[in-house]
Amino acid sequence: MKINQLPIILFLFFSFFLTAQEFKLGKVSVAELEQKVHPKDTSAVAAILYKKGKSSIEYNDNDGFVLITQVEARIKIYKKEGYDWANQSVVYYIGDNNSREKVEFSDVNTFNLVNGKIEKTKLKSDGIFNEEVNKYRSRKKITMPNVKEGSVLEYSYTVRTSSIGMMRDWTFQTGIPVNYSEFKTYIPEYYTFNVRQKGYIFPKATTEKRNKSLIINSKERYSTGGFGGGATKTEFSQDKIDYLETQTTYIAQDLPAMKEEAYVNNIDNYISSLEQELSMIKYPNSPIKSFSSDWNSVVKTIYEYDDFGPELNKTGYFENDLKIILEGKNTDDEKILAILNHVKNSVKWNDYTGYSCENGVKKAYKEKTGNIADINLMLTAMLRYAGLTANPVLVSTRSNGIALFPNRTAFNYVIAAVETPKGNILLDATEKFSTPNVLPFRTLNWFGRLIRKDGTSEEVDLMPKKLSNDIVFINYSIDSEGKVTGKTKRQCSDYNAMITRKNVSSLKEEEYLEKLENDNNKIEISEYSRTNEKDILLPIIETYSFTGNNLCELIGGKIYVSPMLFFTNDKNPFTQEVREYPVDFGFPYSDRYNITIQIPEGFTVETLPTPTVLTMEDNLGTFKFNIAVNENTLQLSIVHQINEAIVSTEKYEMLKEYYKGMIAKETEKIVLKKI
Repeated sequence: MKINQLPIILFLFFSFFLTAQEFKLGKVSVAELEQKVHPKDTSAVAAILYKKGKSSIEYNDNDGFVLITQVEARIKIYKKEGYDWANQSVVYYIGDNNSREKVEFSDVNTFNLVNGKIEKTKLKSDGIFNEEVNKYRSRKKITMPNVKEGSVLEYSYTVRTSSIGMMRDWTFQTGIPVNYSEFKTYIPEYYTFNVRQKGYIFPKATTEKRNKSLIINSKERYSTGGFGGGATKTEFSQDKIDYLETQTTYIAQDLPAMKEEAYVNNIDNYISSLEQELSMIKYPNSPIKSFSSDWNSVVKTIYEYDDFGPELNKTGYFENDLKIILEGKNTDDEKILAILNHVKNSVKWNDYTGYSCENGVKKAYKEKTGNIADINLMLTAMLRYAGLTANPVLVSTRSNGIALFPNRTAFNYVIAAVETPKGNILLDATEKFSTPNVLPFRTLNWFGRLIRKDGTSEEVDLMPKKLSNDIVFINYSIDSEGKVTGKTKRQCSDYNAMITRKNVSSLKEEEYLEKLENDNNKIEISEYSRTNEKDILLPIIETYSFTGNNLCELIGGKIYVSPMLFFTNDKNPFTQEVREYPVDFGFPYSDRYNITIQIPEGFTVETLPTPTVLTMEDNLGTFKFNIAVNENTLQLSIVHQINEAIVSTEKYEMLKEYYKGMIAKETEKIVLKKI
C-alpha cells in the first residue's frame, strides 16, 4: 500500500513554522488564542508560553563597557485568577551614578481572538509608571490593556547599567507553567563570572566562542587599561582591539508551576534559576582584579569596605555613655544585656537592611537612627570596648534567600556575636523584643558568616536549638445548652514570646481583643490582662475569661465538644504526596495544654478520646494526649513538641503521618449524654 506522504510533510513543516513563530514577538497564533487550558496543567490560571533573555557586556565610546539585559515574553491567560500576570514590573537601582540602572519597556501588546480574527491592543503611555520602592530602588510597572480569559500578552524590556558586578538573576520557573525559557550571556574575555544554578531542574547549557572587536577612540583611554568612558578627545585617534567573546545559552522547557507548600522558608531558594557574579577582571596591560571566589575572600573583601570594617574602629562617640551604662556590671551576661538594651533604646532602625553602613556609626548614634549595619556594627564596637570578644556575623535574611554560594550579594544583613567558652551569643539591636540568642525571625536563615579582625571567618548556625514554650491552662464549664464559660492563662517564652509581644504591640488593646475573639470561634473575652509585657527576659503571660455559644454541637439531646476548643489543630498542613523542599518551622517548640472541663449537671460521659502517644524517629517530635475522668470533671494533658527547626525532605513522610495522627486525636469529640 502506498501512503501519500505529502500531508505529513506539510503538517511537519507547518508545525515547525508555528513553533518557530512562537518565539518572536508579534507572531501570536490563532491556536495559542484558542487554547482553553494548559495541556500539561489543567489547573493553571496562566502560563508563560516563552520567555527569552540575554545579558551582554558591550562597549561604547562614552561609557566604556556596559551591561545590557534584554527580556521578551509571551503569556497566556486561562482564567480570571491569572489576570495578575497582566501586571509586570522591573525593580532597578537608582543609587549612585556609577551603578544606576535604566529600564525601558517596549512591544507591550494584548492579543485577543475576536470573531475568528486576531485583535491587537497596544499599551498606551498611561499604562507605564514608576513606583518608589525606597531611596535606593524604584519599580517600573506596566498594566496591560484589554485582558480577558484567553488573551495572550507580550512585552519586552531592556535594563542598562555601567555596573558589571552582578548580572540579573534569571528565573526559569515561576508560579505558573513555563513552556520555554531561554537565557543567553555574551561575555568578553576580560571578565570572568561565577555561575551558580539553584533548584531541582537544570537547564541545558551550550557554549561557543567567537571573535569580536571594538574601537577605542582615545589612546589615553586604552593606555589606562580600563576601557572607561569620559576621557578627553583633544588628541583623537582610533585603536581596534580584537578579543574573544563567550556566548552561553541556557534552555529549559516544560517547567511545572512552583507550588506553595506549608512551612517553606523562601520558595525562591528552590526555584530553578541562575545567578552570575563577577569574580575577576583582566584588562589588557593591567593587573588581575579578583573578587569573591570562596567565603574567606568574600568576607575579606566585605571587611575592607570603607562602610564596614573601618566603622568598627571608630571611637569617641559612645565611651562616656557606656561608662555610665556599665557601672556595677561585673559579669559578661550583665554587660551584654546592658549594652544591647542601650543600643536598642538609643538608635532606631530605619527599616533598611544591608551589611554596609548608611549613615555611619557616629552619625547614626548622634541622630538616633540608622540601618542594620549602622546599629549592629555600633553594637559590636561597644561590646569590644567592654572587653568582650565580639565580631560581626554576615546574614542573609529569609526574604533574601539562603547563602548557598560564596558571593558578596549572598548576604544583606549583619548581626553581632560574642564568643564565649559555651558558644556564641547572637545579638541584634534592631528588634526591640529580641534578647540574647533570640533573634528577629527574619534572620533565622540557616547559616551566617562570622568575621574576625584578623580576616578569618567561620560558619555560624543561626537556627535556634532551645525549645520555645507555649503553655496554656484552660478551665471551663459546659451548661446543658452547650454554652461554654471559662478562663485561660497562656504563657509564652523565647520566640513565642517575641511573636506575641509583636502582635500585642502592633494593635490597640481593643483591636487586639477583637481579633483574638474572631480568631477563636467568635468567643467573648472579658477580664483580659497581661504580665511581663515589658520585661522581655521573662515569659509573657496573657489571662482572660471567655464565653462561647458555638463551641459545642447539640445533636439528639447529646453534647459534642472538641476538648481543646479553639486551640484545636484541625487541618494537616502537609498534604502533598511528595515534598520537594525542607520543612522550616523557624525554631523548635513545645506546645502544652492543661485543660479542666466541668460537665453539666444531669449529664454523663458517653464517649472519650483514648490516651495516645505519637513519637517520631531521631527525636524529631512527640505528641502526648492524656485524659482522665473524676466524677463530673475531665482533666486533659496534651503536649505537641517539635525538636528541630528544619526537617529534611527525607523525614517528610514521617512528619506527615505524625500530623495526621495528631490532628485525628485533637479533633475527636467528647460526647456527653443525659443521665
